[in-house]
Amino acid sequence: MDSNDISLLSMRDDEHSQEGRRSGRDQSRTRRRDNRSDKPLRNKRAARAHGSRGRGRRRAPRGDVRSAVLVLLSEEPMHGYQLMHAIADRTDGRWQPSPGAIYPTISQLEDEGLITVTSSSGRKLAALTDAGRAHLAGNTAAPDPFASFDSSEQYVDLRGQLDKLHAVVRLVGQTGTDAQRAAAEGIITEARRAMYRLLADDVDTDRD
Repeated sequence: MDSNDISLLSMRDDEHSQEGRRSGRDQSRTRRRDNRSDKPLRNKRAARAHGSRGRGRRRAPRGDVRSAVLVLLSEEPMHGYQLMHAIADRTDGRWQPSPGAIYPTISQLEDEGLITVTSSSGRKLAALTDAGRAHLAGNTAAPDPFASFDSSEQYVDLRGQLDKLHAVVRLVGQTGTDAQRAAAEGIITEARRAMYRLLADDVDTDRD
């Protein structure tokens, strides 16, 4: 084999190597496009799955924040924090609006001229205007924003108990022995199973 043949073979090997590299890059780009195009589908499937799991869950009832704020301000001026607590107190804790619900409502009512907001002791105090009182007087047929919260059925807020449970579990995890941590794991597992049985109406909830 002379030098010309060797050069020709070398050129062909280079061409094959370049074609292989181009093919590899093309396949890599194709896989990335396929992954991107498949991502929305996976997200939709996950959303549907999450939605199906979430169906049937009982949530704390929500009321008409706008009406509740106007009713409370007709009694006395309040700032946002007071309004949140007043709504929770009026509904025995069954309705606890967040700051994200209260403060935008205050801003909207102020823009409509139904309330005024002034600074008092470092807080923004909301008060009903004459237009706001006229608005309430002209809508006497509007439903009571607190009427849908049945005070005859006691509402139990489990968040406090959950915080206490989390604190003691963390304490066992930090200071307990191996045997204590193993026992705690069994207690938590059984409690979780009991909660599932409760949701399945497999537990007697009647109290003496």
